[in-house]
Amino acid sequence: MNFIFISPNFPTNYWNFCDRLRKNGANVLGIGDAPFESLPEELKNALTEYYRVDAIEDYDQMIRAVGFFTFKYGKIDWIESNNEYWLSQDARLRVDFHVTTGTQKESEIEVLKKKSSMKKVFEKAGIPSARFHLVSNITAAKKFIKEVGYPVIVTPDVHAGAVDTWKLNNDDELEKFYANAPAGNFIMEEYIDGDLYSYDAIIDMNGEPLFESTTRFPSILDTVNGKNEMYYYVYPDITDELAAVGRKSVEAFSIKGRFVHFEFIHLEKMRKGLGKKGDYIATIASACPAGGPSTDMMNYAHSADVYQIWANMITGNKDGKAKKGKPKYSVYAFRRGNRQYAHTNRRILGKYEANIVEHREVPPLDWEHMGEYSYIANFDTIQKAQAFLRYITERR
Repeated sequence: MNFIFISPNFPTNYWNFCDRLRKNGANVLGIGDAPFESLPEELKNALTEYYRVDAIEDYDQMIRAVGFFTFKYGKIDWIESNNEYWLSQDARLRVDFHVTTGTQKESEIEVLKKKSSMKKVFEKAGIPSARFHLVSNITAAKKFIKEVGYPVIVTPDVHAGAVDTWKLNNDDELEKFYANAPAGNFIMEEYIDGDLYSYDAIIDMNGEPLFESTTRFPSILDTVNGKNEMYYYVYPDITDELAAVGRKSVEAFSIKGRFVHFEFIHLEKMRKGLGKKGDYIATIASACPAGGPSTDMMNYAHSADVYQIWANMITGNKDGKAKKGKPKYSVYAFRRGNRQYAHTNRRILGKYEANIVEHREVPPLDWEHMGEYSYIANFDTIQKAQAFLRYITERR
């Protein structure tokens, strides 16, 4: 099998995907814009060959790169990046090189880029999502707000996490927003109270889940805009209700042969027009793994190897199910550099030596959104995980 992996060095833990493919006997052919010398040794060892381009955005260079590998190794079986940013280009390359695995139509990818488009798919499948209005002028906005009430959330229509996000609580804030309205296409949604949960899964070529997981998030909006510490938990199990709405979403978006990441708000109380207490309200759909260290945390929480499960699905190995082990709650948290914390990093590492599996300084580029120092720790109960969070974020 000839598998082309686009930008295999980002995120940094993606070398694991290449490693498991190589161990399964695939030729793993990397294309990226980073110099080969800068790649981690694990990735270098996993790649059969690497083709450097000046810019992955330059489609002519990508055509030449895929053409080179086709000439040298024969027909390409897979082209994939597992990265939202490159999904449209992945699909275009598949069509141009007659690669029949993976999504073929750029139009199918576009549905997964815009929140307004996602909502139409959710609605057609009978999965509720927040009412919305595509930002145009303040008169139209006030008409929408008269229907749903304050507060409302404004974000780019093209999904970009919590970057460029506003929570508007009244007419004064609405007018200030329109007085300095940003360029681009934005979507305004009703605000919904509730905890945010993900449905993460590896979907086989028949559209069935090989692995399922869930992550509980705080309000990302409050973390970014309020400059709070960020944390989230990967749970060792998933409720039947969340699994059901996740699988229904996979079917609605016709996703096969890839990782998926959907996000849902768990209603804390009945919401007229949306659902009853305990229902899940769809927010985001993605045909890629969750970002950051999430895939590693799934491994910790489930005592599994999601990279191997994914590679087995790609190469057709039969041992594609998750292995069952002792369940853990895997928690990610960071601390900000401008806070006076009660406990030093040295004291934290000493107290939780048996639980902390990763800790590191965050690159300066990510300080604003991700803090300056991060931890991943595993616990056998959610109560112990919560105690850890309270300890590391306690202020003087």
